[in-house]
Amino acid sequence: MLTTKINRVAARAAFYSIRAYSSLPLSVTINLPNGTSYEQPTGLFINNEFVIPKQKKTFEVLSPSTEEEITHVYEAREEDIDAAVDAAQTAFNSDWSHGEPAHRVAVLNKLADLIEANAETLAHIESLDNGKSLICSRGDVALSAQCIRSAAGWADKVDGSVVETGSSHFNYTRREPLGVCGQIIPWNFPLLMFAWKIAPALATGNTVVLKSAESTPLSALYMATLIKEAGIPAGVVNIVSGFGKIAGEAIATHQRIKKVAFTGSTATGRHIMKAAAESNLKKVTLELGGKSPNIVFNDADVSKAVQSLVLGIFYNTGEVCCAGSRIYVQEEVYDEVLAEFKKAAENIKIGNPFENDTFMGAQVSVAQMDKILKYVEIGKNQGATLVSGGERFGDKGYFIKPTIFGDVTDDMAIVKEEIFGPVVTISKFKTVDDAVTIANNSNYGLAAGVHTTDINKAISVSNRIRAGTIWVNTYNDFHQNVPFGGYGESGFGREMGAASLDNYTQVKAVRIALTKTN
Repeated sequence: MLTTKINRVAARAAFYSIRAYSSLPLSVTINLPNGTSYEQPTGLFINNEFVIPKQKKTFEVLSPSTEEEITHVYEAREEDIDAAVDAAQTAFNSDWSHGEPAHRVAVLNKLADLIEANAETLAHIESLDNGKSLICSRGDVALSAQCIRSAAGWADKVDGSVVETGSSHFNYTRREPLGVCGQIIPWNFPLLMFAWKIAPALATGNTVVLKSAESTPLSALYMATLIKEAGIPAGVVNIVSGFGKIAGEAIATHQRIKKVAFTGSTATGRHIMKAAAESNLKKVTLELGGKSPNIVFNDADVSKAVQSLVLGIFYNTGEVCCAGSRIYVQEEVYDEVLAEFKKAAENIKIGNPFENDTFMGAQVSVAQMDKILKYVEIGKNQGATLVSGGERFGDKGYFIKPTIFGDVTDDMAIVKEEIFGPVVTISKFKTVDDAVTIANNSNYGLAAGVHTTDINKAISVSNRIRAGTIWVNTYNDFHQNVPFGGYGESGFGREMGAASLDNYTQVKAVRIALTKTN
């Protein structure tokens, strides 16, 4: 394992663009902190084989918790995307999309079994590559398997219907797969987003070209070995490592890709929509940013509410699109909630992600860490009160202390803009109507939290908040059967559950004129 450190983002970008390793093996042995080792693929996964890209370029992968190089992987460029699309199109034209759905049920269930069998390796890969704690990584692995197993259950239930229009015609509809689907996943939940994307696409008979995030390519490449072992046919899933401006752009603009699914920033989502429109009007689903409110009413169970506030913002080191980054507390319990929340935040264990009691690991990169710390300075300069945290933790690795700001106003950048880190603002409100108004005072609409012991209030407030997911007396609480997605600038389309199948199917109507009989 190499241990080169490259601390400057600009230097790394230049390094990526010029370095080529024609002799880099297609897999390397990586030693994990738990004393085990595994074989990490490095090539592009196209047509069920790991291959070297045409230009033979590579880029390095760093460990955020140590700032050390883990390995290099091969970089996909436009011509490699073409090769992956070729393989996916051939697979789509085969029995995969037109054959017995029972086959898709079987191989997806087998894939879920393999994820569970390799759970510890996958969790360690996530923590090594992303910097998140093992607590978070293990949760990601478990939900990934559950999502794929849930999708397997839908694979033979993608039904059409008979439409009654009278005796002169026979009418029926079919829900058919779209074809080759491009999928671009983020770095904050590499494995989980992989599962969320491929599960409904494969269940409905599509084929996939998936690009992992350049910061975190390792778990997707390891999953490729399980894809093949599960018996998923060649070309059905193709996985490429690469950069958004090259490989991602090639996917978004490709004339033979019929749909693109993207999870990431709102700015990039806008660009992908434009690229899809200017290419072949491919179908688009976007799961984008958020600035989610987390509301505590005066009748809430304060201890349980504080636990949910902690999970809402500090889970996964705050690198969560639906993080509860705007906390609003009814004034009667504000002081009590703030005191308990501050204490809980300062008791969070930060550091080595491989220690079982670590809750917060590292931010994914030096660039992300610097961005978060810049927002801390902006908050202080705009007059917010720093209640806790607000600084780097340790002298090695990209760690930041849990950060709480009070005395904020709605026009402050730390209240309006997505920070994507362990930084939260906390404010008072008076009435239920006030809470709903401030909750909806955002261009985003991904999620919200409501904490109350009054079920009538919980339902009423949940129905009035404009967001795709409302958690009541819980937060960041996902289930494979419950759809997830956003309103407004948080995107459209849904992940998980039956609703996710709509993203990957199109409806065909067949109307047959019948011959009249005497």
